[in-house]
This record gives sequence, structure tokens and C-alpha cells, in this order.
Amino acid sequence: MKKGLFALAIGTFLLGMAEFAMEGILPDVSRDMSVSIPEAGSMISVYALGVCVGSLFLIALYKLAPKKIIIGLVSLMLIGAVLSLVAQNFFFLLLARFISGLPHGAYYGVGTLIATRLADERHKTSAVALMCAGMTFANLLGVPVSTFLSSQLSWRLPFAMISIIGVVAIVLALKWIPNLEPLPNQGFKGQFKFLRNLDPWLIILATMFGNGGILAWYSYISPTLVESGGLPSALLPVFMVLAGGGMVCGNLLSGWLSDKTKPGMVAAILQGIAGVMLIVIFFTAQIGWLSVFLMIICCACLFGMGTPEQLLIIQHSKGGEMLGGCCIQIAFNFGNAVGAFFGGMPIDAGYGYNYPALVGFPAVVIGFLLLATFSWKYERNS
Repeated sequence: MKKGLFALAIGTFLLGMAEFAMEGILPDVSRDMSVSIPEAGSMISVYALGVCVGSLFLIALYKLAPKKIIIGLVSLMLIGAVLSLVAQNFFFLLLARFISGLPHGAYYGVGTLIATRLADERHKTSAVALMCAGMTFANLLGVPVSTFLSSQLSWRLPFAMISIIGVVAIVLALKWIPNLEPLPNQGFKGQFKFLRNLDPWLIILATMFGNGGILAWYSYISPTLVESGGLPSALLPVFMVLAGGGMVCGNLLSGWLSDKTKPGMVAAILQGIAGVMLIVIFFTAQIGWLSVFLMIICCACLFGMGTPEQLLIIQHSKGGEMLGGCCIQIAFNFGNAVGAFFGGMPIDAGYGYNYPALVGFPAVVIGFLLLATFSWKYERNS
């Protein structure tokens, strides 16, 4: 079982690199492509657009075996990385970024399905956590390394690294992921039936609001620590490693806790903690080292929520499990984009960098209430 989960985790590591490495190399890409920072920032948005579009394509693949879908998605990751590596103009790089985003949501949908089918009943959430661990380790190790390589040598090197790992991921998927039977054929329309129920919508909306609220603040974490907290900018790579460490610990711990108790309740508690942290950050952002500590806690909550939410949507989307898994990633990326937009509004208006935390707080509260409602309604008697 663990070999198959490791192969899946290599795929989520690639996704993490493809999604988050761009934030660290953005100034270098902007300079080399002769575009402004805001223009270069569109490469982040177009990746999120690719996530949403690619997730919807998965509904046409419901008849295929999960292993075949996973290998196809990893191959698409590899194509996107190679195209980014060789891009000679900004438009071509935007196209490559869109292609890189296409497999993201679909991979999580199919990968979660495989992980839960590989695990026994007592360890399903932990299996999903192990699969998702690749994303957290990408933030802990891959993104800082990419930023270093870009600043010292070339922004193309991170994409070369992603391409090499992509080849390894395909080989491991072929070798270690077992040949599981396709899901029962519910027909094309049958995949959408679960959306008639309340429970999946509670999970999807909680993901969108909760993650969006945290990312309204986290999208501006660097200037918050430097401008508001007075910390040296030279230490930002260290702070990002600490944030990545929080993500790793939160992901694995929530998986363990969700196997011991109710995953919806675990996600609700983590979201409630994140809300409290945002309020504390708003009032204490000028205390730099305290902000670093609170950042670690918030990042642990952010990725800690994702694991039980990913499992819950599979359990509450019968007949459309792959689509359900994709919906969580669409919700996450949509929340990311909207949260960053609204989080930036008070900064544009001339307020301090502590205000994005205040903007994100109501969204996190809504996410908490949705998860609490879900747990009370559907986990109370389980």
C-alpha cells in the first residue's frame, strides 16, 4: 500500500511545485520576459483557470481505470513543465502555465479515490494525508530550492527539475500503483446526482470560504512580516520553510486525528483555530516573531483542513467520486483567487498589511459554521 501512496505523493509534490514555485520566481520571470510584475502575476491566475477547466474534463473519463487516468495526468504535468522550460515569449509561457494547471484538480480527485481504496477502513484519512504530503513537502523544500535556483542561475531550472521529477513520477506510477477496477458506471449524468444533496455542498463551500479567508491574509505574508513586523527580508526564505513545516505537520496530524475521530469535526476545529489566529494577527502584526509563530499555526490549519475535506467529499459524492474530488480543488483555487483579491483591497486603499487578516476572518467564520453544521447533521450519530 505504502509504495502506491508514495507514487501518488510524488504527483502531489509536482503539483505543489507547479502551483507555488511561480510565486518565488515571479520577479525573475518578469525581468527576463520584459513584463511588469502584475502582468507576470497573471501566470498564477491562468494556472488556477487551468485547474478549473481540467477538473471538468475528468467527468468524461469515468469509464477508464484510475491508474490509466493518473498516468495520463502526470504526463500532462510533464508536458506543461517542458513547455514552460522552453518558452521563448510570455504568451507561450502563459499557455504552458494553463496546461500545467489542467491536471491539478483531476489528479486530486482520482488520487484520493485510489488512496482510499488502498487503505483499510481505519486508515483512510491517513492514506489521503500521505498522498497530500507531497504538496506540503513541495512548500517545505521544493519552493525554497526553486527560488534559490532562479535567483542564482535561471528561472528555467525549477521547470527542468519538475520535468525530471515528472519522468520519475510516471515510472513509479506504472510500477507501484495497482490496477484497480473503474468505478461502477453511473452514466454521464449519474456523476452529478450527488450535487442534489446538501452534504457535499457544505463541504465544498466550507473549503472555498475557509481556504479563501486564510489565503486573503497569506497571499501577503511577505510584506506583512517585513513591513508590519519589521523582520529582515533576507530571512523570508527561512520563514517560508517554517510555513512549509507547519503545512506538513498540520496535514499529517489532521489525517491521524480524523482516523481516530470524526473528520468533519477535525476540519471544523482547525478552521475555528485559524479564525482566532487571524484576529490575533490583525492586532499583533507589528510583533514580528509572534507573527511568524501565528503563521506556522495558520499554515498547519490550512493544510490540516484539506485532508479531511478531501476524504469527506469522496464519502459524500456517491456515483460521482472523481467529480467530487475535483470540486474540492476548484473550491480551493477559486477561494485562493477571490481571497487574494479581497485581501489586497485594504492595502490598495492605504491601510496596513494587517488588514488582510481582518478581511479573511468573516470568510473563515462562515467556513467554520458550514463544517460545524455538516458535523452536527451527518456525523452526530456515527
